[in-house]
Amino acid sequence: MPLRKPWRDLDRTTVARAPDRPGVYELSDDEGTIQSVGAGVLRDDLKTALAYGDGERVRWETTHTLEAAEEQAAEHRRRAGLDG
Repeated sequence: MPLRKPWRDLDRTTVARAPDRPGVYELSDDEGTIQSVGAGVLRDDLKTALAYGDGERVRWETTHTLEAAEEQAAEHRRRAGLDG
């Protein structure tokens, strides 16, 4: 089940506006095909994704804790068939 948020271009402006909070995120290609699902402190993780060219677009949801983000990401990857 994909996140119910709009896609944003993965660029410096988007990363700068990302919350400095835990969350789960999806990275996609230009067409919106999900390439990966991750969890962590959003701004930090998205800086890394941008630096390594891990995707063209991103969307995210914040969580209260890193633990909750990791649990949601694992479930999301499982349902999307991205866990292995």
